[in-house]
Amino acid sequence: MRRSLLFIPGNNPAMLQNCDVFDSDAVIIDLEDAVSVTEKDAARALVSEFLNAMAEQPPMELIIRINGLDTEYYPADLEAVVSDKIDTIMLPKATVEYLEKLDKLLSGIEKKKRMSKKIGVVPIVELAISVLQIEEIVKCPRVNGVLLGAEDLSGDVGVMRTKKGNEILYPRMRLAYACAAYKIDAIDTPFTDTNDNDALTEDCLFVNNLGFNAKAAIHPNQVPVINSVFVPAQKSIEWALRVEEAARQASLKGLGVFSLDGKMVDKPVIQRAENIIKKARKYNLI
Repeated sequence: MRRSLLFIPGNNPAMLQNCDVFDSDAVIIDLEDAVSVTEKDAARALVSEFLNAMAEQPPMELIIRINGLDTEYYPADLEAVVSDKIDTIMLPKATVEYLEKLDKLLSGIEKKKRMSKKIGVVPIVELAISVLQIEEIVKCPRVNGVLLGAEDLSGDVGVMRTKKGNEILYPRMRLAYACAAYKIDAIDTPFTDTNDNDALTEDCLFVNNLGFNAKAAIHPNQVPVINSVFVPAQKSIEWALRVEEAARQASLKGLGVFSLDGKMVDKPVIQRAENIIKKARKYNLI
C-alpha cells in the first residue's frame, strides 16, 4: 500500500544519503532517464556502493529503476543492485515479453546470491502497446503495482502533453481498472511542474477519484501534497467507523443487510468501509 513514490537520481550522492528523510512511502533510485549515457557506469557503481554500505533497511520501500530491457545497460544494472537490500525493480517501457524475461533474470540472480526475499516489480506503462497489454501486464509474475509514464506515452502516441491531462484520460482509466481488478497499486504519472502545488493537488484529487491510490513525485516538495491526498478524508473515516460498528451490531442480530442513515448497507459497502479503516490505521489517522 503506497501513496507517494519519490524519484531520486542515481548519480546524486547527497540525495542518496538523505533518501530516508523525505517521508515518501517509496524511493525510486533512478538509473535510467535521470542519468546520461556517459554517467551510466558511474551511477551504477555509486548506487551499488550506497546499498552495500547500508547498515539497516530504510523505513521506506527501496525501488531501483533500471534501464530498459531494450538497452545494453540492464544486465549490469541488475547484477549491481539486486540484493536483499532492495525491495522492488521498476521496469521502463514494460511489455509482457519484457516482464516475463525480467522474472527469469531475477530468479536467476536471487538463486545465485542466495537471497532471502523475492524482489517485486513495478512496470512503467509508457508505450501505446503497453496500454493495450495492461490486462496481461497486471497478471505478470512479481508485479505489485503499475506506474503510468505519461511523458513517454504521449511521445509514443504523438500527442501534446498538457497540464490538464485530457490526452491521458484513457490510459489512466484503463490502468486504474486493471490494477483494481488484481488488487495492486495504481500509481499515477509524476506532475512535472514542481512549482505549482495547487495544480498538483487538483491532479491528485482527480486521479484518486479515478481509482489511483498513489502518485510518483520528482521533487521532495511534492511528497507532502501527495501524501495528504491519497489517504482517507476525516469524514470518510468517521463514516467507515460508523459502518463498522453498525455491521457488528447487525451481525449480533443475524442480519446481513441493514440500514444506516436511511441507506441500505450490504457486503460491498462494508468492504469499502473496511478498506478505508485499514488505510487510515496504516497511516496513523485512527
